[in-house]
Amino acid sequence: MKMSMLRAIAPATLAFTLVACGGGSAPAGNEAAEHAEEEGHAEEGVVTLSQQQIAEAGIEVVRPTVGGVAGAIEVSATIEGDPQGVQVASAAIGGRLVSLTRNLGQSVSRGDVLAVIESREAATLRGDIEAARARLALAQSNLRREQRLFAERVSPEQDLIAARTAATEANIALRQAQQQLAATGGGGGALNRITVRAPISGQVVARSATLGQTVTADAELFRIANLSTVSIAMSLLPADAGRVRPGSRVEVTAPGRRQEGRVTFVSPILDETTRLVSVIATLDNGANDWRVGETVSASIIVPAGGDTTVAVPSAAVQMIEDKPHVFVRTPTGFKAVPVTLGRRNGGQVVVTAGLNGTEQIASTNSFTLKAELGKGEAEHED
Repeated sequence: MKMSMLRAIAPATLAFTLVACGGGSAPAGNEAAEHAEEEGHAEEGVVTLSQQQIAEAGIEVVRPTVGGVAGAIEVSATIEGDPQGVQVASAAIGGRLVSLTRNLGQSVSRGDVLAVIESREAATLRGDIEAARARLALAQSNLRREQRLFAERVSPEQDLIAARTAATEANIALRQAQQQLAATGGGGGALNRITVRAPISGQVVARSATLGQTVTADAELFRIANLSTVSIAMSLLPADAGRVRPGSRVEVTAPGRRQEGRVTFVSPILDETTRLVSVIATLDNGANDWRVGETVSASIIVPAGGDTTVAVPSAAVQMIEDKPHVFVRTPTGFKAVPVTLGRRNGGQVVVTAGLNGTEQIASTNSFTLKAELGKGEAEHED
């Protein structure tokens, strides 16, 4: 009786065990699959780049504009050189030009020799130095002799004082003669020659000197311009100028070029003739993209006070699967974040959802990140 009961229970126990094991293995497999899906989802939209790779790709990282964009003041503007960046190299004394080392368009560094002038006045100045040097040597010799005689109680103290005074005056006369020659640009390898040197680093934009020409003192020979930074001159209506502050962003555009600058000056005085307000902005010109005198279009971005709207540069928005995205900086690169866009103002577009304004985003060359993202997805599918 007992043996028959055991035989009946054993199959039931085995079946229960198998069912239990099978029931336990299915959830475990589902959890692993779900975990794998979560890991794949976490990597979606991510582009891994080092800081060096970001710099080499020319990707600029900026923060979104918080405060909204009330509009843009569109005006015509003119490129002007920095007043401190244009200087003249002139002859300090008259003479004949015997050497010219630079021509139009050539770059120079501060202190470079631009020209050599042969002058009788230079010879006179050098002669004055030699005479002053000889007088100083004689005065110092007399001083040593008087010091020795005074120590031997042969010469009175009054003679020693006179010799010391004469030596001091001779030393002053020598320094004065040397400074007079230095003020003319003394040098050039000969007694009667002086040099004209570049007052600043930059580029030769004008040259009025001709080899062999006789020039007068203070005659302009070269004009040197450092145009690594240029100014944008604008004229605004008083009502518009009241909305502009130093530091406001200015987008400057010309055929094939676009660059951003900053307002540095808003005049508190109206122009007497035009009754407009002068506004100056600065623009980096390290690549020599902008020329002095060129007419360009300027768009002054005016923020809206009391607003917390987030705006990004239009170049920062990339369409991925027909949806707008912005690439947000991460510790290892960038992540494509979907956003909802609002109105556009100048080169800015309002983001109504997706960003809070505290992120760092890729602005220029963000299309390279889109391309990298496409490559990564294609490799993943393979």
